[in-house]
Amino acid sequence: MRTTIFLSLIILSFTSAQAQKWQSGTFTDVKGNRETGFIRLNPPGKGPIKDEGFIEFKETEKNNPYKLSASDLRSFIVAKDSFVVAHAPQNGAWGKEETDFVKVVLDEPTKLYVAEGGKGSGGGSGFGISPGVGLGYGTGGYGGGVGGGIGISLGGGRGRKGGKTVYYYGANTAEMKQLTDENFEDIMTDIMGDEPDVVEKIHAHQFGLKNIDKLVAYYNAQVAAHKKQ
Repeated sequence: MRTTIFLSLIILSFTSAQAQKWQSGTFTDVKGNRETGFIRLNPPGKGPIKDEGFIEFKETEKNNPYKLSASDLRSFIVAKDSFVVAHAPQNGAWGKEETDFVKVVLDEPTKLYVAEGGKGSGGGSGFGISPGVGLGYGTGGYGGGVGGGIGISLGGGRGRKGGKTVYYYGANTAEMKQLTDENFEDIMTDIMGDEPDVVEKIHAHQFGLKNIDKLVAYYNAQVAAHKKQ
């Protein structure tokens, strides 16, 4: 029992430390200017503007960081992960700030986004770092393809506004609506319609909202395989 508790404390401490990790990234501001440097996704403290998510940025490892509120930005990229600014949708769950960031899971004509309510009180983008997880309903990482090491954590549980991991779809963030169990088959068929084998498995109910990480990983694998042909 003590060993289990001890290991849990180590994992929690590791995750907390990694949540503050600086990563190489690029942001595009509202005027279209691009800056490359280092980004911290879930910084501590309060953001520059009330009810907005924020990130921290510094040009080099030795520069002093500064905060960028969601309304300062159009988008940003960390490693292979792309994030765009979004406002609270007119309907559906939204556990984030009024203006915040969502991750682009699939960049198709109808896009798939994921948003998560945050990591405790005080701020940041609501996205953190966690060891060895894949993107999913309750876990995180790009496209569900992360097996070990460090991945982007979009995982469930309640955040600073009581939000859980929620997926959205739409041509853009202004039109995004919540993905639900009820509309899952229709929406995912539309998004992944260029891969008949994937669509067949969706219709056979081999995939659903609770294992959407596996669906996204399978879809990406099929797309990659066809590109090699």
